[in-house]
Amino acid sequence: MQPTDIGVPGPSSLDMARAFRSVRADPLSFLVEVAERHGDLVSFPVPGPPALLVNDPDAARHVLQTSARHWGKQTVQYAALARVTGPGLLASAEPTWIEHRRLAAPAFHHQRLEAVGDQVRAAADGAIAAGLSRSSVQDGAVVDVAALTHRIGLDAVGRALFSADLTGHAQELLDATSEAAELVVRAGRAILPIPDRVPTPLKVRLRATRRRLDVISAQIIAERRVRGHSGDSYGDDLLGLLLDSGLRDDEIRDELVTMVIAGHETVAAALAWTLMLLAEDQPAQDRVRTELASHPGPVPLVGHRDRLPWTRAVVDEALRLYPPAWALSRRSQQPDVVAGCEVPAGTLVIISPWLLHRRTDTWPDPLAFRPERFLGEGAVRSGYLPFGQGPRLCIGREFALGEMVLVLSRLLPSYRIDVTPDWSRPQAAAQVAVHPRGGMPLVVTRLRVPA
Repeated sequence: MQPTDIGVPGPSSLDMARAFRSVRADPLSFLVEVAERHGDLVSFPVPGPPALLVNDPDAARHVLQTSARHWGKQTVQYAALARVTGPGLLASAEPTWIEHRRLAAPAFHHQRLEAVGDQVRAAADGAIAAGLSRSSVQDGAVVDVAALTHRIGLDAVGRALFSADLTGHAQELLDATSEAAELVVRAGRAILPIPDRVPTPLKVRLRATRRRLDVISAQIIAERRVRGHSGDSYGDDLLGLLLDSGLRDDEIRDELVTMVIAGHETVAAALAWTLMLLAEDQPAQDRVRTELASHPGPVPLVGHRDRLPWTRAVVDEALRLYPPAWALSRRSQQPDVVAGCEVPAGTLVIISPWLLHRRTDTWPDPLAFRPERFLGEGAVRSGYLPFGQGPRLCIGREFALGEMVLVLSRLLPSYRIDVTPDWSRPQAAAQVAVHPRGGMPLVVTRLRVPA
């Protein structure tokens, strides 16, 4: 099958062959390079319908929001994710995602999120206490804060969405989801799918990882069923709502695994980068600490933008520089026009927040950490989509933002974060989320509180 020629510039087949290894090793740098070389609409040489990289904010909004009903998730990337999560909310390309989203939505209402604030605080406090013993950081110690934020993220998901401390299953879940993330990214980097009948080593490992997640999920579901109803309900958390909905256990499993992977992967990675940026910018860190000190009582999980504008701006700017969802993909279900170009049905579009968040026309000095971009009524929001856009906007967006602010409020009043003497930034590794390759070693020092 020959490629469809729609007159859009892009790398040649020879260019792609030469870049194969570098693309797999560092897809973020590859995306930056092709966008710089070929512009805001780039065509990749693949058989059949076009495969396009879209780096224009208006065109991205068209695909993700304005004409979203005509663009689905029937892509290699989401098919790879679905091999682990099943057809949950994040990966589903089927119409049933709407029904499942309606069932899950009550677990993310502001009233519900306010009610689980104490549980998220407990998760943060427990992980901080376990990871930062007083003796080890009294005078400053190098700590992998990426490992710390992973533990916080996993525990917070368990407590807030499933009303349970998942520490009993934590190591199993962490190992399984970390392996799943690695395998999903490897499987999803190909533009063309490998037929299911071909038993590649990668597919064998993906199936084994899915079986591990099946077992852990079945244990969590069974434990809730043993606890039984409270009145007419299994509870008002996500797991309780799903059990009450009448979904089959395998469907509940898919949503549970989706929330655990998406919920802790994205927040953990984003928090690690946030702490790095604050370690590099001590005045910004001190300003967060000062703002937190002036806040009466515990920081809420929701409604903090007006109360803690600088802290929230820090989080927003960190998400701009290191968006967890580094690439989104959609496939057209009918002919459309993208960035002024007519495209046929079946066209694959790749949209990268990593690129959109670095456009110089939208973000002056885009590589600089400047939280003030997000302060005030005139704060720029065009082309800002760390959690996606449109009807498939991440359902856990408010929970994730609130968790990040809340974790900073539990950590920074008692600890100062600095870079190491031989500091260099870790490379950004494009996995399910953008993680620091090799962890995030920073110097953590316990602050001496005046008597």
